Amino acid sequence: MLERDDREHPVPLEWRAAFRQIVETFLAGDFQLRHYPVENVKPAAASIATSISANILAYGDELAALDTATWESSIYRWMDGEWQFLVDLTTNGETVSDLTLHARVIDATRLYLEIQSVHVP
Repeated sequence: MLERDDREHPVPLEWRAAFRQIVETFLAGDFQLRHYPVENVKPAAASIATSISANILAYGDELAALDTATWESSIYRWMDGEWQFLVDLTTNGETVSDLTLHARVIDATRLYLEIQSVHVP
């Protein structure tokens, strides 16, 4: 399903639903994914959740549900023994914003997403 090469690839269809659910959970104010868990997504540490909330607030535009246009620029790639995802987020004012969700999938027996941050790269 996920390629292990040096190229950037579009986010696979199988993972898009999880990213949509993560954003919906953020919209509900649950940046740790504790109250609204997402299947195959590890809950975020409190420090990461605080950073995500602060970075979204500092961006200056409210987060919105992911628009389908986000998949035109969002990518994943194999790097340093893991798959890294960069998903461009949608805001009320921008279909595809500069604000990006960074996550990784570690190659393990059971694949799961781990949210690393939300920020402008």
